[in-house]
Amino acid sequence: MTDAISLGLGSLVVLVLLIGIRMPIAYAMILVGGIGTMMLSGPALVFSQLKTLAYGQFSIYDLSVVPMFVLMGAIASKAGLSQALFRAANAWLGWMRGGTAMAAIAGCAGFGAVCGSSLATASTMGKVALPELRRYKYSGALATGTLAAGGVLGILIPPSVVLIIYAIIVEANIVTLFMAALIPGLMAVVLFILTIAIYVKIWPEAGPKGGVPERAEFIAATLGAVPVVVIFGLVIGGIYTGLFNPTPAAAVGVFLVLAFGLLQRKIRFGDLISALQETASTTGMIYLILLGAELLKIFMSRVGLPQEAASWIAGSGLSPMVIMVLLLVALILLGCLMDSLSMILLVIPFFWPVLIEVNGGIYQGAEGSGYGMSTEDLKIWFGILALIVVELGLITPPVGMNVFVISSLARDIPMIETFKGVVPFFLAEVLRVVVLVSFPAITLWLPGVLS
Repeated sequence: MTDAISLGLGSLVVLVLLIGIRMPIAYAMILVGGIGTMMLSGPALVFSQLKTLAYGQFSIYDLSVVPMFVLMGAIASKAGLSQALFRAANAWLGWMRGGTAMAAIAGCAGFGAVCGSSLATASTMGKVALPELRRYKYSGALATGTLAAGGVLGILIPPSVVLIIYAIIVEANIVTLFMAALIPGLMAVVLFILTIAIYVKIWPEAGPKGGVPERAEFIAATLGAVPVVVIFGLVIGGIYTGLFNPTPAAAVGVFLVLAFGLLQRKIRFGDLISALQETASTTGMIYLILLGAELLKIFMSRVGLPQEAASWIAGSGLSPMVIMVLLLVALILLGCLMDSLSMILLVIPFFWPVLIEVNGGIYQGAEGSGYGMSTEDLKIWFGILALIVVELGLITPPVGMNVFVISSLARDIPMIETFKGVVPFFLAEVLRVVVLVSFPAITLWLPGVLS
């Protein structure tokens, strides 16, 4: 093993230790990447990089979509869109056994389509749906498990901030990834609703039937969700049809969500200032992590660790599909220890060269070699799979960020009950991963048709 590779491996160990002692991951990556480069090539190179790296990284046009979608989600959470979505879904589904929990899943999917953040979806929909689930005396495990699992829908259903960052890392087309995410995202909604139906079939007392709404109440609730459908249709439909690029589409979304909140008199000046501050804070955090990830990536490329790992795995004799499964399992395990964005930024620069090597090289990937698809299709397929298994980390012990978010809203329900409640949804997610790994055409079909 060369000295450079040893330095790279040692730096990874230090990085894991820093993350383990709760140092913010952006600072950990900047520290490891900067000091590692100094040890390898001297401090002059690091200072030279810092003069231009931040500007070069943050001036990428595609990154301008991040603050716009974050702002859209921040305004949407204050404009009452979550309440409108849940009321409409509950009017349609609440009369069934387990129907209010199903309505929470549908509401999470709808709000995730406007918000693009799993934690924000879990937190916002938890505040809206949890009182209603309590009112109908749902079991603590089913109520909190449903909301924790429903929150993960925000990371995949377009627009998704994490999906945008993944696209930038592997140089994929954001619009194509948004297209590819739609069917797997809808699969999750269907599987989660079926999971609730099976759950209450086995334990009927866990999800009692709700009331049947009056005709006027049903119509009013349904009409209340129309603005959300219109906003989603204009933003995502505009992207899919080529009417907008993602950044203008996000700007249109911000305008429409703000107009809805002002017309409904649900947004005041203070709410708008709060949304802007939240957007600035979140975007600053994302950009700082991006800077740290770029410093770390430059250092690791100089020591040759990703290339060495790619060559070693490609020459291991394992089949391409086994390698894919092992990488996905590694993502699930890492998802238990860190948040989704940090994991994508930290891990994808290592995993992506491996997949390219296994697929036959960056200019090959022809039919019949590796995964039997082009490099562009591999970017799409792996990106969707990666985000799904990142979702699993949000509901998997011992971290399970969504579980902690919901537990903070339902302090009278033991966290162990919430973890029990998410187990059926975890199994549904594993089933979805198995199907999408076995049949890549499910992911690739819609981009092929719309392109």
